[in-house]
Amino acid sequence: MATTTVISGVQYSGIWSLAGQANAVALGTWPVPPAGLYVWGSNPPYGQLGLGDLTNRSSPVQVGTSIWSTMLNTGSGPFMGGIKLDGTLWTWGRNDYGTLGLGNTTNYSSPKQVGALTNWASIAGGNIHIVAIKTDGTLWSWGYNNVGQLGLGNITNYSSPKQVGALTTWYKVATNLNTTIAIKTDGTLWSWGQNNNGQLGIGNQTNYSSPKQVGALTTWLNIAAGIYNFCGAIKTDGTLWTWGNNALGTLGLGNTTNMSSPNQVGALTSWLKITAGYVMQSIKTDGTLWGWGYQPYGALGLGNTTSYSSPKQVGVLTNWSTITAGNHHSISAKTDGTLWSWGYNAQGQLGLGDTTNRSSPVQVGAYTSWSNAFVSSNSSAAILS
Repeated sequence: MATTTVISGVQYSGIWSLAGQANAVALGTWPVPPAGLYVWGSNPPYGQLGLGDLTNRSSPVQVGTSIWSTMLNTGSGPFMGGIKLDGTLWTWGRNDYGTLGLGNTTNYSSPKQVGALTNWASIAGGNIHIVAIKTDGTLWSWGYNNVGQLGLGNITNYSSPKQVGALTTWYKVATNLNTTIAIKTDGTLWSWGQNNNGQLGIGNQTNYSSPKQVGALTTWLNIAAGIYNFCGAIKTDGTLWTWGNNALGTLGLGNTTNMSSPNQVGALTSWLKITAGYVMQSIKTDGTLWGWGYQPYGALGLGNTTSYSSPKQVGVLTNWSTITAGNHHSISAKTDGTLWSWGYNAQGQLGLGDTTNRSSPVQVGAYTSWSNAFVSSNSSAAILS
């Protein structure tokens, strides 16, 4: 059983064995962990776990004592960032291109505040760049910009946040390696950055350094951008659409043909949430979980390592709430507040106290108050409420 360590009543490390927790709870001796941000997985060489060191963790460890509202998903970038309940923005990890937005290129192994503003609302990270939306609907970006992924009309790197245009109607944003996609409050879809595989969805393979509208529709609801240069989106009518690199069947269209414009996945109108890493996964309105794409380590959670070019259901459960796909691993919270992970685990990114890969979902600990989960390259994070 894992060793229990309680530091100043707030940091819990190595106490996440499911059997150990269940036994302790039954005996009435298990302390309830404090609410906050927990991290695990790969940590060198940038300290992306935010724990002040470069040591990997295979079980969740709390970062400080603050309460966080949301974190960024980077998929491939070895850095993290998040927004606290007070609206402040914090980043840590790799920073050689100014990705952390701190005005320098110094790596940090502990969270550092980006400026002093308290109106940050959401955040997304690519390979080495970050894009964020404020509560006033303005869009900001910073970091690496070699193909215009910052949307600023140039290819200049920036180590501090820069506003993208002057609009105040940005609603959601997602990023992959060097591409950014976003939805406005009017339901229109926009994209910019690298486009070598048609991942911008605008019918060509030309890079753009400023936002370009994808079609003319005003019914886009949720978006995701995958590590391998592909994207997906769900419309307000519940239909699912994908585009970009499809060499590994990641678009879910039953083939391996790249698409430079959105193509509908099947004919269903029950898709609700979507995520993309090396695979693409989605939750339907009935709470079922589905996935497809390239999975040499079992990142689809189907009990095998077979890749699929069409959606496949993960088990038969109908209580999946959130899903996040990373660099060959996935993490999900259920409606009962439990946290589950599967896929690649060489750095302990599944949070199960070991480094063994899993091809089916396994519960992370026994707690039932997880609200969401996030990934950063081979690292993971989740918020306990």
